[in-house]
Amino acid sequence: MNVKAQYPSLEAYLQRALANGRYTISFKELKESFSISEKALLQSIFRLKEKGRLAQLRKGFYVIVTPQYSSQGMLPPSLLIDDLMTYLDRKYYVALYSAAALHGAGHQQPMVFQVITEKPALRAIVRQKLNLQFYTSSGWHDDNLVQFKTETGFINVSSLSLTAFDLVNYHKSIGGLNRALPIIDELAAQLKKAELSKACQYQKIASIQRLGMILEELEYFELSEVLFKKIQSLNLRTVPLSLAHNKEGVIKNSKWSVLINNKLDIK
Repeated sequence: MNVKAQYPSLEAYLQRALANGRYTISFKELKESFSISEKALLQSIFRLKEKGRLAQLRKGFYVIVTPQYSSQGMLPPSLLIDDLMTYLDRKYYVALYSAAALHGAGHQQPMVFQVITEKPALRAIVRQKLNLQFYTSSGWHDDNLVQFKTETGFINVSSLSLTAFDLVNYHKSIGGLNRALPIIDELAAQLKKAELSKACQYQKIASIQRLGMILEELEYFELSEVLFKKIQSLNLRTVPLSLAHNKEGVIKNSKWSVLINNKLDIK
């Protein structure tokens, strides 16, 4: 029996996909599954988009919107991010405030879902209730990632240590150090020294200096000492604490060789 006879309509095909635990579909798959013209297929897709049954994320890639999420017009990002990145053939991990929330840090879900990918950069995706923001990294090691289970499978998420480092490394793009500070505080409360030590080997020295000083200011002395041991024998370059503030005429933390050009709002 051919697919067209088995699925009399695109809607029936999507229902079967949902029954199999799938929430996304590609135009390529649909084109291969229906013996109708491309124009007719696009018209069927357009009708379902108008009904709110399909939402387009990228050209040729669609989310099947279930009745449960019809009022939002979009699925939660955790249910679609892995499929999207597979479709785009890009390595990724959920990062920054989104990763912190998955680790239980922060008292509310962030409005933006933050993902780190390899270069080149991807354009943000803003659709209905979805706001996907992409940041780039020159590369990372998978042993600094953890997998979180979702209804559709697993997603890659930065570990506690990598999340803390990323919040420092990307602070200029995500609202500044003081916005990240309470989240780093909550992450540090869960951090194990061995995990932090392992994460250090993949970080730049300047990142270790910044996070180490911040952990010390937050009074996580055992964790900060882990970082200090990694750099104490090195001839350190002086680095600014914040990449978003002027570094002229400010005092220096001699232990970490960090210019205090941003007052940390520690409560």
